[in-house]
Amino acid sequence: MGNKNFWILFIFILSGLVLGGLLGEVAGKIEWLWWLGYGQEFGFSTPFILDLGVFVLTLGLIVKINIASIIGLILGVILYRFFVK
Repeated sequence: MGNKNFWILFIFILSGLVLGGLLGEVAGKIEWLWWLGYGQEFGFSTPFILDLGVFVLTLGLIVKINIASIIGLILGVILYRFFVK
C-alpha cells in the first residue's frame, strides 16, 4: 500500500508543478504579479543525439522552475495530506 501512496503523491506533486509553472508563465506577464514568473532554467543546452543509422535517438532535459511552480508543489503536498489518508 505504501507504493500506491507514493505514486499518488508523485501525481499530486507533478500536477502542482505543472499547473504552478503554467500560472507563473501567465502571471509573469502581468505587471503586479511579475514575481510569480521569476525563476531559473537549467539542464542540457544542446541535446544528446545518438545516430545509429536505423534510428536516431535525441535526449535532452531542460527544467524551468519559477515561484508559482514552487507554490504549486507545496499546495500539491498539502492537498495530498488532506485528501489521502
